[in-house]
Amino acid sequence: MNTQNTPVHVGLWHRDFWLLAVASLLVTTAMYLPLPLLPRWMMAVCGCTPVEAAVCVALPGASAFLLGCFCSYLVQRYRRNHVCVYSLFAIAMCFYCLQFIHRGVGTALGAFGFVAVVRLVQGAMFGLAQMVLSSTLIIDTCESFRRTEANYSAAWFTRLALSFGPMLALALLPVMDFGSVMVVGAMLCILAVILISAVKFPFKAPEDIVRHVSADRFFLPQGKWLFVNLLLVTAAVGLVFSINGTAYFYGMLSVGFVLSLLAARFVFANAELKSEAVTGMALMMAALLVLLAGNDDTASSLVPVLMGCGMGIVGSRFLLFFIKLSPHCRRGTSQSTYFLACESGLSVGLFLGYGFFYGDSHGAVMLSLVLCCVALAMYVVFTHRWYVKHKNR
Repeated sequence: MNTQNTPVHVGLWHRDFWLLAVASLLVTTAMYLPLPLLPRWMMAVCGCTPVEAAVCVALPGASAFLLGCFCSYLVQRYRRNHVCVYSLFAIAMCFYCLQFIHRGVGTALGAFGFVAVVRLVQGAMFGLAQMVLSSTLIIDTCESFRRTEANYSAAWFTRLALSFGPMLALALLPVMDFGSVMVVGAMLCILAVILISAVKFPFKAPEDIVRHVSADRFFLPQGKWLFVNLLLVTAAVGLVFSINGTAYFYGMLSVGFVLSLLAARFVFANAELKSEAVTGMALMMAALLVLLAGNDDTASSLVPVLMGCGMGIVGSRFLLFFIKLSPHCRRGTSQSTYFLACESGLSVGLFLGYGFFYGDSHGAVMLSLVLCCVALAMYVVFTHRWYVKHKNR
């Protein structure tokens, strides 16, 4: 018996779904473009301290929460696809602002303050755009009995963007400067707008009572412990990202993601429910131990593959946990909560890595290993049993 209810196949059923999923991939790839470049650019060109650079690279993870409480009101007061499209235009403008700062416009005004404001706005708009995409638009393109499958499939597009974005930025850097790479990010957002605009969304009447501030489509209080557990895992990932700045690393990370997708389909299809998350965290810990052992050619290939495989397995399992923990009418809220847990955890790891362990890769890896151990212990001792007791489906 399949104890996990993992989707049997990914969603190959609807053109509109694929347009929206690819749009999500493009905008997430754009948002991850600055991760390996921004801190080093701020320290080398703008003369910022490691802590200032860390603040700017991590701000979008915090500001993604800013507009979430207004998400339900906005998608009911205005056309939901227009809310997403305008948010993407705002993200593109933020990329152009970063390009202007690179050209020297913002230096006289204080590069740190200028970049911090731009990243704050960019994160808020990204949070709103992704919440609308995952909690409303993608779900609306699918029949009700296929929505879990659609959520599962769409999440893989954004998960792959975690490696595609930094890999693209580092691959472009030898032939482009920082400002030009930011223009590429803006173009990816505009392309996402074109794809979303190709999907027709019928008018949807708002509810009788529309609250201006609401947790609907924003945060699922029932999932607070899953949120904390996933945040610990992604914070460990952010720490590793802060010490790895090669396109090869992120390319091999993509290989790990593909392996995790195959593992979820064939290895864990009929496995015990707890085994998937435990195995994923164990693979991440194995990658960190290999990283601590040395930096030879074998380690440089093995570490990102193990890390990507572990991340993919844990992310897939926790996504389904969030979905099954929520009532049917709050499926979209569970998607937003999962997204926020991943983004905030990644930002915490990047902030710690760049702000306090810049130049100290051993310390960053050790802290990452500690966070993985805490996350695994929390899951085995508490989170899993709590989830089984409180799940709705």
